[in-house]
This record gives sequence, structure tokens and C-alpha cells, in this order.
Amino acid sequence: MKVLVTGSAGHLGEALVRTLQNQDHEVIGIDLIDSDFTDEEGTITNQEFVKQCMRGIDTVFHAATLHKPHVATHLRQDFVDTNITGTLNLLEEAVSTGASSFIYTSTTSTFGDATTPSADAPATWITEDVIPVPKNIYGVTKVAAENLCQLFHRNHHLPCLILRTSRFFPEEDDRKQVREEYKDSNAKANEFLYCRVDIEDVVTAHLLAMEKAPIVGFARYIISATTPFSQGDLLELRSDAEAVLKRRVPGYETEYKRRGWKMFPRIDRVYVNKRARNELGWEPQHNFNNVLDRLKANNKLLSPLTYIIGAKGYHSTEFDDGPYPVECAVR
Repeated sequence: MKVLVTGSAGHLGEALVRTLQNQDHEVIGIDLIDSDFTDEEGTITNQEFVKQCMRGIDTVFHAATLHKPHVATHLRQDFVDTNITGTLNLLEEAVSTGASSFIYTSTTSTFGDATTPSADAPATWITEDVIPVPKNIYGVTKVAAENLCQLFHRNHHLPCLILRTSRFFPEEDDRKQVREEYKDSNAKANEFLYCRVDIEDVVTAHLLAMEKAPIVGFARYIISATTPFSQGDLLELRSDAEAVLKRRVPGYETEYKRRGWKMFPRIDRVYVNKRARNELGWEPQHNFNNVLDRLKANNKLLSPLTYIIGAKGYHSTEFDDGPYPVECAVR
């Protein structure tokens, strides 16, 4: 099968190219940045470039995007150009060439303010039925691109599956308070409870989506590690997450104490992957319990694929106040 991977120099793009090549697919990787996994260097905002790269393509994995860390360094128009126009160009050519499936990598950031409960409310239980309330141009353009995928499925019968991935990057957290109060590995381990997924599992979800897209037609899926929490835990998670975790994962505190780690005092949202597991047959291998077992064996926190790919960063510039700025763009 001939497969196109956009964003092939990025975390997920490289992971997809590596995996697909190992499965003997013919893979065309495209990106703005030259890399060992990029066959064609160019921008998806250029329709002629997209047309050239799409010749004979059966499946599109569209992972290229401007990310949340770019909000402070790029114009809002840049997000529209890349995340919306770029997606539209790919969809147009996918229909023109008769592609069998289009897999769009979206983000749980699309939910935005829908993930933030009021002061006295329980933590939010985030499923695909929650209506997104994007809080920045990143989220707005990702939702718009999702809607384009839905439009092309409805009007042109292009099988399109959308995977809303939670955090899988190995870079440091963008929140200064978290960086100051928690070791990076401690914070990431905590996140596996409710808002993180391993890139190895993200790749598996994409491969299953490619297989299922012609059957499913169109759907959105949350791709996040399986949580040990239930809806009955949501109120207490807002006030005493550690107490809930002691019930759900007895004995976790022994390993945390050995490492001098601590749990977040409160958790405000939980991403739920049930639909992806049921409809795609996805069986994520990495969750908080799995991570805990690796830690007890003194193994690395994340999957081998994470370390093979490594941290890539989002900017060529270093910033004084952290790994990347998080303030909104001014125009």
C-alpha cells in the first residue's frame, strides 16, 4: 500500500514512517523540514506540492500541524493556513486520487474550556460527546479541520477518521508551576492517569484507523491511556486525587516514596478512550499501572520508541521563561 505521512520530521510523523516502513508499505513522508524520514520537502499550504505528493496514494496520515507551543510565536493566519488550508488541500487531492482512507491527527486540546469545571464541580469526564470549546487559535483551527474531514466524508464519501490524541511529547511541560514543583518524569507518570498517552500506542491507533476507516466511514476518537478512574471518582478527584488513587492503584505510594515523587493534589479532567477501544479494537499497552511496573523494575518511564525518536522541540529559539512561551499571539 502506498501511504502519505505529513509532518514526517515530527514526533508522530517519524514514528508512523518508521513503523509503516517496517511493515513493508511504500511510504512518502512530507514536511517543511528535511529529515531521514522526509521524502518531499515542502508545505501542505501549496496545493501543487500536495497534488504532486498525492499521486497514487491509498491512505493519508495527516499529522502535520502548527501546535499549541506555536501560539505565541506565529500569527493566527499561520494557523489558518497550515491547519485549515493545508488540510483542505490534502482532502481535495485525496478525493481526486480516490484514496481509500484519510486519518487526521487531532488533539484533546480541541475540548479547551470544556475540560475546566467550575470551582465546586466534579472533574470533567471527557468523551467524544463533549462539545469542544477551544480556548486558542490552535484549538479553533483543529476543530475546523475536523469539520472539513466530516464534510468530505458526507459530500464525497471519503472515509475519514479523526484521532484526538492526548499528550505524548517527551519535552518538558509548558506550565512553569509544574516544572518547578515536579520532576519531569514524575509529572508525566501522573498524567498517564488522565491526560497522557505513549507514542507507541498512538501509532497503533493510527494503524487500526487505517484498517477500519473504509468500514466506519467517519468518526472521532479520543486516544489517551486507559484511566483507572470511574465517574464515581470525579468529585473527590477535585479535592484529593491521592486518596482516589490509593483506592484505585493500591501500593503506588511505595514506589513514589522511593523516588521522592508526589501525586498532583487535584485532577480536573479525565480523558476516556472507551470508544476507540470498542470500535477500533485498540488495546493501548501503556497506562499508569504499566508505567508503575517499569519504574519498580528501574526501567525507563516511556516506551523504547519514544527514546528512539527523542525530543525535537518546537522552536529553534531558546526562551528565558521556559521551553516555549505560552502567551497568546498578539495578532
